Amino acid sequence: MILRCLVVVLMYSVVWSFEAPEEKKDVFSSTACPAFLTFTNAAYIAGVTVELPCHCKPEEVQSVVWFFRKHWSSFDETRALTDNHGNKLLDTSQVPHSSDLRSRFSIRMFSLLIFKAGPEDSGLYICGSAHKDFFYGYDLDIQEAPTSFVVYSHPMYKVFISFRSWSVCDRCGAPGEQVRIGLCYVHSRFLHVRYRLANQTVASCGSEGVPMSFSRINQGPKVEIRSCQVTCPPEPPPPSKVTALMAFLGSASVPVPVPVFYLSHPADGVVTLRCPGARPNMVVGWDQGSTPIYRSENTSSGNFYPRITIDTGHHLHSLLNCFPPSGVYYCWLQGRRAAHIRLLVYVHLGKDLTVWADPNFSASMKTLFTYYAVMTAVFCLMLIGRIGYELIRDRFETHND
Repeated sequence: MILRCLVVVLMYSVVWSFEAPEEKKDVFSSTACPAFLTFTNAAYIAGVTVELPCHCKPEEVQSVVWFFRKHWSSFDETRALTDNHGNKLLDTSQVPHSSDLRSRFSIRMFSLLIFKAGPEDSGLYICGSAHKDFFYGYDLDIQEAPTSFVVYSHPMYKVFISFRSWSVCDRCGAPGEQVRIGLCYVHSRFLHVRYRLANQTVASCGSEGVPMSFSRINQGPKVEIRSCQVTCPPEPPPPSKVTALMAFLGSASVPVPVPVFYLSHPADGVVTLRCPGARPNMVVGWDQGSTPIYRSENTSSGNFYPRITIDTGHHLHSLLNCFPPSGVYYCWLQGRRAAHIRLLVYVHLGKDLTVWADPNFSASMKTLFTYYAVMTAVFCLMLIGRIGYELIRDRFETHND
């Protein structure tokens, strides 16, 4: 009886304490587009997923179209990346995908996402309308990591590496890693006024704001990795019946279990996994079952042909022709376990792929013939032994007669 009264009181307080959520403010109604189109300089390391928000547009425009032009090309070569219904592209933000993603471009709330951006994606990106009214622009510079980097000065400019702060430890409990990325920038008083950062004398090395009269700057970013280890926070206690009821009514929160994803991939090429919800400024860790996968081991000088690698965009790549990747994978996001991925690699039989084209066919046949030879040898030895035993027995019986 007391428990029923308590539940009624809790439900009563929850009902009377409920407040309708405030209506979100339309950011586009308060942000005016520039009268003169300028390009915000943005630099990223190759392999990451880049998000370019459309920061302004007229209120009457319900959908945007993204345009692209390569660096140093004419304005007539600007082409549209999306159709008039720009928000209809596939959103892959919550899907742990494989390497055969059909489109590397996605639209989410007027923002353009570029999956696994590479140096060939560098250029000018413009958010506009189907009538080619341009609202906001980016000067995107995707830098590929080189083997070495030399900082140097010139009378008209200076090239330097700008390091971000060290990331948090990519996992807790077990030893983990921290990552720090340094991108290439140019400091000069002669940068183009249309392609700059907030600092009017700095732009990324691949920016169109760097004058062509400068000698071509072919430097790239730098990636540093160091070991770390942190303790995991204590596990929250299991929710009681009252807490579960309040969470159902919306007045309390309960721990969310790690989501489980299922992914299948044909046994050819390379399988690629992505941690759901990961962004370029986050750190991601990977485990294969209970075994951590470390970047430092994959990038060591003695490991020329790593079977499993983690690229600069935090994607996990596994070679199917030399390592069976089927199994359970875990990804860590900002030091917390974020996803549980069950991967199944299968052999797809068709016109272009037969059983003997499978990368594991030769090893399987070798194992099969080895077992067949061993069993044949055992059978022959048993047969010879039986014949020998019968000959000895017959000779012994004849001798007794």
